Amino acid sequence: MIAVVDYGVGNIRSVLFALRRLNADAKLTGEPGEIAAASGVVLPGVGAFAPAMDSLRASGLAEPVRAAASAGTPLLGICLGHQLLFSKSEEHGVHAGLHLLEGSVRRFPPGPKVPHMGWNEVRQVRESPLFDGIADGAFFYFAHSYFTEPADAAVTIGVTDYGGDFACAVGRDNVFGTQFHPEKSGPVGLRMLANFCRLCGEQ
Repeated sequence: MIAVVDYGVGNIRSVLFALRRLNADAKLTGEPGEIAAASGVVLPGVGAFAPAMDSLRASGLAEPVRAAASAGTPLLGICLGHQLLFSKSEEHGVHAGLHLLEGSVRRFPPGPKVPHMGWNEVRQVRESPLFDGIADGAFFYFAHSYFTEPADAAVTIGVTDYGGDFACAVGRDNVFGTQFHPEKSGPVGLRMLANFCRLCGEQ
């Protein structure tokens, strides 16, 4: 079973519906035991970083998510969930994240319109099972005002140009993140979610 973490933020059910379209055994859950027993974990979300981390901690789910990642369970963070994987965010002050990946979440510098909304090209900079069968330069759907800056460039697997390149997809061992929304990105996004399901043994 793939656990879609329910920690009180928006836009979670669309991920669950997309996984079920792929016939994956997926469940929306806020139960630590179900997260611990899951074959894979998805951490979605839309909103602000600090309230989301507060909600994860208050619901008792931050440590189960960390523990699942440490145990080798495939973990996919999407949009805000992608940002929460990192050490800290500079959104409305400095706030600690899950610290599964070293790096910061930063606001776009002056120039491009913020938020970054709509379709944009993703260039693959490293091989990753997430991109299996997906063409380099495929377009995915974005909706965000902050971006991640990994401390180790080697974790970046995909970049997007929006006033300059930023890491829009990351991967290290069993931990993955996408700033874009695969569940809103049509067939190419479903292919990416199917690739994650295969990592979890659900396809």
